[in-house]
Amino acid sequence: MSDFDEELTKLASAEDGKRGNSVFSNHPGMHFPWLQDRIETVVTGGKKKRDFAQTTSACLSFIQEALLKHQWQQAAEYMHSYLQTLEDSDTYKRQTAPEIIWKLGSEILFYHPKSNVETFNNFADRMKNIGVLNYLKISLQHALYLIHHGMLEDASRNLSEAETWRYGEKSSSQEVLINLVQAYKGLLQYYTWSKKKTELSEIDKDDYAYTVKTRNMLSQSCRTSANICALLKTPGVWDPFVKSYVEMLEFYGDQDGAREILTNYAYDEKFPSNPNAHIYLYEFLKREKAPRSKLISVLKILHEIVPSHPLMLEFHTLLRKSDIEEHRKLGLGVLFEVLDFAGCTKNITAWKYLAKYLKQTLMESHPAWVEEEWKSRRSWWPVFHFSFFWAKSDWKADADLACEKAFVAGILLGKGCRYFRYIVKQDGETLKKKIKRMKKFVKKYSIVNPGVCT
Repeated sequence: MSDFDEELTKLASAEDGKRGNSVFSNHPGMHFPWLQDRIETVVTGGKKKRDFAQTTSACLSFIQEALLKHQWQQAAEYMHSYLQTLEDSDTYKRQTAPEIIWKLGSEILFYHPKSNVETFNNFADRMKNIGVLNYLKISLQHALYLIHHGMLEDASRNLSEAETWRYGEKSSSQEVLINLVQAYKGLLQYYTWSKKKTELSEIDKDDYAYTVKTRNMLSQSCRTSANICALLKTPGVWDPFVKSYVEMLEFYGDQDGAREILTNYAYDEKFPSNPNAHIYLYEFLKREKAPRSKLISVLKILHEIVPSHPLMLEFHTLLRKSDIEEHRKLGLGVLFEVLDFAGCTKNITAWKYLAKYLKQTLMESHPAWVEEEWKSRRSWWPVFHFSFFWAKSDWKADADLACEKAFVAGILLGKGCRYFRYIVKQDGETLKKKIKRMKKFVKKYSIVNPGVCT
């Protein structure tokens, strides 16, 4: 172990009553007594037998339990004892100990009521020097902590120091982490750029200050691009970096560059499946006023990944307006799939779209489309959407929603459906004409044979 490891271990094994300058005992009000005897009592059932592995294992369990219960002071006391794992005779445990200590310790110090930024910084700086492979991870998480506390300059300085980290052959194995550190530095630069962009909108274009700020922004964007680019070539989920970079590219008129970044992010097979990648591409294409066919192709993939996404209502609209019959048929399926999800059951827009499109579909003589969608839902939608309970509840909460659902229920289940019967019997002058028209249409176009009750 390094000299610092030995020093920290000595501090951790200090007896109760002695105050070392361990990071977990150097802050006023944060004294954590030595709990070794107490832990060993639990592990050995009261016997004075010393077992290093059992002791540290029990201590780790106590820490985890305290964290789950948000008992930060108790967790900190156990943590003070757990530092002894740094001198474990097992090589693997000794090597993994720094990362475990960092993760547990940073969690405790983040939430402990008597902790502060100085305490956290002190702990982070010490942990960076224990276990060389943890340096970049800890530096990055330390920077995120500083960002959370609004200390952006300190976070940027922290990332700049980490960016220059090199340790022989180990450096190449941590290339992705180095790229991530640089990308977060770029994200902070983007934040500065974004603030200048806001300020720029408030200045007259003929003003000299406008020219100066524009020049500064361009310089800032170049640095940001350099820091983010490398990461975007590495497979992963990089949403905030992609959005920031694309915004800057669009601001400077590089539409081709923005389109290339978004297209690669959405379609490169090396990248993990990510709904947001398709959302960003769709929103970009909308801003470009791309052809409907391109918008449909992007949303079609999003539909396969997240069929309940709010954009599915836009997808339906695009499909409904298409000249291709297969698209119009899919438009009906999209609405049914949105309403398959519990989180969408009260979405009045979805019900309105479905009621309107069912009407259009049946009037255009496509009952087979409706029956195909209904076949797989016949066994569960009646209870899920159209029970007597939901009829009363929906009418009381939102009469407009209830009417839209009643129309759909009538088409799918017939006029004998309890939901439909309950709604059409309600009094309401404002909805009287609507209900009358609804009854007439259901009688004529319902896909259920007359007399069938549900």
